[in-house]
Amino acid sequence: MLSGTTKIIVGLIATVMMTTFIVGLAHSISTGFAGFWGGLPFWIISVSVLSMAAYDFWEECVRKK
Repeated sequence: MLSGTTKIIVGLIATVMMTTFIVGLAHSISTGFAGFWGGLPFWIISVSVLSMAAYDFWEECVRKK
């Protein structure tokens, strides 16, 4: 088992890396051939996935049980 501090650090690094990748991919889709309206569905999916990831980080690492 990991200590509380280690879980927070590792979870934060992983969440930031995933957020960076997803936002970069969504930006690339929106500014490329698809344009803003073509990339809008992916942005909506990305925001919902990132909000679930943030909630999971909070639930698993930050919240005291």
